Amino acid sequence: MESNIDKQILNKANVWLTGNYDDETKLLVKEMLENNPNELIDAFYRDLEFGTGGLRGVMGVGTNRMNKYTVAMATQGLANYLKKSFNCPQIKVAIAHDSRNNSKYFAQITAEVLSGNGFIVYLFEDLRPTPELSYAVRELKCQSGIVLTASHNPKEYNGYKVYWDDGAQLVPPHDENVIKEVEKIKNIDEIKFKPIPENIIKIGKDIDEKYISDITKLSLNPDIVRKQNDLSIVYTPLHGTGITVVPGALKSFGFKNINIVDEQAVSDGNFPTLKSPNPEEPAALSMAIALANKINADVVMATDPDADRIGVAVKNDKNEFVLLNGNQTATVITYYLLNEWKKKGLIKGKEYIVKTIVTTELLKALADYYKVECFDVLTGFKYIAEVIRQNENLKTYIGGGEESYGYLPESFVRDKDAVSTCCMVAEIAAYAKQNGNTFYGLLLDIYKQFGLYFESLLSITKKGKAGLEEIQQMMVDFRNNPPKTINNKKVIRIKDYQTQTEKDIINNSQKPIELPTSNVLQFILDDETIISIRPSGTEPKIKFYFGVKMDFNSSMDFEQAENKLKEKIEQIKKSMGLI
Repeated sequence: MESNIDKQILNKANVWLTGNYDDETKLLVKEMLENNPNELIDAFYRDLEFGTGGLRGVMGVGTNRMNKYTVAMATQGLANYLKKSFNCPQIKVAIAHDSRNNSKYFAQITAEVLSGNGFIVYLFEDLRPTPELSYAVRELKCQSGIVLTASHNPKEYNGYKVYWDDGAQLVPPHDENVIKEVEKIKNIDEIKFKPIPENIIKIGKDIDEKYISDITKLSLNPDIVRKQNDLSIVYTPLHGTGITVVPGALKSFGFKNINIVDEQAVSDGNFPTLKSPNPEEPAALSMAIALANKINADVVMATDPDADRIGVAVKNDKNEFVLLNGNQTATVITYYLLNEWKKKGLIKGKEYIVKTIVTTELLKALADYYKVECFDVLTGFKYIAEVIRQNENLKTYIGGGEESYGYLPESFVRDKDAVSTCCMVAEIAAYAKQNGNTFYGLLLDIYKQFGLYFESLLSITKKGKAGLEEIQQMMVDFRNNPPKTINNKKVIRIKDYQTQTEKDIINNSQKPIELPTSNVLQFILDDETIISIRPSGTEPKIKFYFGVKMDFNSSMDFEQAENKLKEKIEQIKKSMGLI
């Protein structure tokens, strides 16, 4: 069988058979070598890439897998970079993990390696949300933070996300510099596996209490919450970390009627009641909605396994639960924050919100109306956090979000935070109820005032090397031969984030885009339609984002109007040859 395997792969496998790897690992490598050559090839054909966000991959033995050795190598590389970056007497790192299989084990390995490098390590005693890790980095004045999670990926996956001293994920130049240090680790003998136990400090309830206390201070209408404290809330943590703090945060906020989906409150990396632990998927909220219908609840909320993203379901005007998409949730939260800040006289002229370039333009319309600055950033919450850091002590952050179900209504965390967002969604539902309205009704009111915006995402997967080349060619073709019209509407502007230029087709002029280089194209049509195209950074996919809008008034049926925009997007896809 060995004769059919590439020599380079065999050499890598032999290193694991003969090096200082544990006996169990060697046995599994030997088993693959003798009985499962295809699995061996997949496990060793490349090194698991430490990308700009850290590691993510399938768990198992081999260089292309998440295991104690790939995690330890990443940790040693990070430790080496931290030593170069911080001239302080004691480097401190906080570590958290989610409910995934092996997350706690990987967190312990990470803590041991960092302690072996002489660092002080604050290790959460049990699973905790990613946003709480971000909070802990700042609260404990750490130089870095790490969370072991693969977010909403399937159960076979795990991951390793790295945070800097501001509690945000790595941005340039730190992301690429850490990658270089990790790539320098060629042998596991370079890893300081021997821990210094006294350097590992367990943390938990003390941080929970401070985190929840700060979240509670976000309430803009505590009097209304008190009046509506019996608001019926259904919450599911989807077998993840949210169960550790979301119910406590909601209670601290003032809500008493919190109903948890018991079957999904059990922390389990196999996600037994779910096809996918992803709150973007309607099926993930099905059990929660069933409970909500049974008890006649007001609002349904679900958090993903590491509790940084939130799915929301609310009752429509037919008293049926409907799922909001990420743009809709971000819209209502942004409207509520801006409206209440204005009513309370908190808008002084230096306030701002942040959104990503593929998030609904309705947020920009809201910011303009309330005379608040709106920053557009590249896809990825780390860029929202970067804007907060750059404007520290200069301007006041109100809120920020992205279409992929992530929102941050505070600045003491520097990543998307589903814990505080759950509290804010509940307060908005209480506010609406107090005023004879509903969460859904608020959304329709926003559409009536600012126009009906509708967004849709098309992901096209192209597998293998040929697929990757096809995706690259698609971007080249769109860049070199951009369409003059799409769906019979003129393309009037083209934003190319790779060349950092915005072309005005009508006036034959261009201006620079003040954002980092990224392989993204945007076509803006003469009816304000926006089409964004970008290859995925983590999967063999190319993504097309469509944003359309129309006027909307009280006499119009919302579903009919929304269907009209859905049909428009389908026509756009056809005209671009995508379907």
